[in-house]
Amino acid sequence: MRPGTASRSAGGASSRAAGEERALTSVAAGDRYEEPKDLPRLWHVTLSVSGEEAPLKEVRRALEQLAHDHPFLLTSRYAGDHAEIRYWEEARDLHDAAAVALRLWGEHRQSAGLPPWEIVGLEVIDRETYHLRVAEGYGPPPATPVGVHPY
Repeated sequence: MRPGTASRSAGGASSRAAGEERALTSVAAGDRYEEPKDLPRLWHVTLSVSGEEAPLKEVRRALEQLAHDHPFLLTSRYAGDHAEIRYWEEARDLHDAAAVALRLWGEHRQSAGLPPWEIVGLEVIDRETYHLRVAEGYGPPPATPVGVHPY
């Protein structure tokens, strides 16, 4: 068998029958490659929540647990009656990223022990817009230091 005529899987078994040729594809001169439209993209999410006063130690512990449960969490700022959570979400489009963000607080309320606050603000912007805003000196600065911090 000629080299390259059969591929091998991790277990070493051939994924094509012996002697079966691999189909080749080409791109005509002048054709441009276009990203498929349904690939996931990165979205910068800022979720704002507020409600009745809660003990600061409990708010901090709950946000730290949320950060542990949701590994893409960048930073959280909090006070006794409100918090802001910023993170990157990978989603197909803005609608999907926003839907996930709107479920985040409620879905983790029990497991992380989050206060019974309501979502009062949501911003979802694409990666390019986020970096453009930062470069122009407005919009949320890069999340440093990363973590959970009081206002």
